Amino acid sequence: MTPSLKRALIVRGGWDGHQPVEATEMFIPHLEAHGFEVSVHESTAVYADATVMADVDLVVQCNTMTTIEKEEIAGLRAAIEAGTGMAGWHGGIADSYRNTADYLQLIGGQFAHHPGVHPSEAKGEQADNYLPYRIDVLESAADHPITRGIESFDVVTEQYWVLSDDYNDVLATTTLPAREWDAWNRPITCPAVWTRQWGAGRIFVSTAGHNVAVLENETVRTIIERGLLWASR
Repeated sequence: MTPSLKRALIVRGGWDGHQPVEATEMFIPHLEAHGFEVSVHESTAVYADATVMADVDLVVQCNTMTTIEKEEIAGLRAAIEAGTGMAGWHGGIADSYRNTADYLQLIGGQFAHHPGVHPSEAKGEQADNYLPYRIDVLESAADHPITRGIESFDVVTEQYWVLSDDYNDVLATTTLPAREWDAWNRPITCPAVWTRQWGAGRIFVSTAGHNVAVLENETVRTIIERGLLWASR
């Protein structure tokens, strides 16, 4: 007998700068190769459909900012509590629905800032916020299925200052320096990769993944590919 396919639901949209369509398309072959039937939605309305959500093993969300309706976030939370996994990267999961407290509590980390170049060097472009920085994989995560065998690594992209809580299981961090022109006066360490257990469901977040160019980084992509599988029911 052929084993039943798992079901992955991709919900994408929001700010185009994060390339939600191109970014999510990168991971569909990976999911299909691991036995997932993938459906794609350009709206959060599907979250309110309890019949659909009951059969979803994994939600992959890439939906920056925007808003979510009360019945939609209620449906998403109910599905995750019942065992549906949720995974995503960067603003598509850590900067979604800023005005919805129930979502912020669910995910456990919210984008607050990404430092840029010196004001005298800024050109009013996305690249103003692309800086070299290190993602430090924690020793405690050395044997985790998502980060096993991965050492701390460097990237050049937006470095997320994340507001978070200690219910997260943090796998990697990043430290934002205090430069002479910054308003803060000491370095700030934030989670860069974390997981979270919500009811029977698992949640995975990577703050690296601004656009396709970053997602093509072998280490970033490996972490996300593993995170998708880990989070699934």
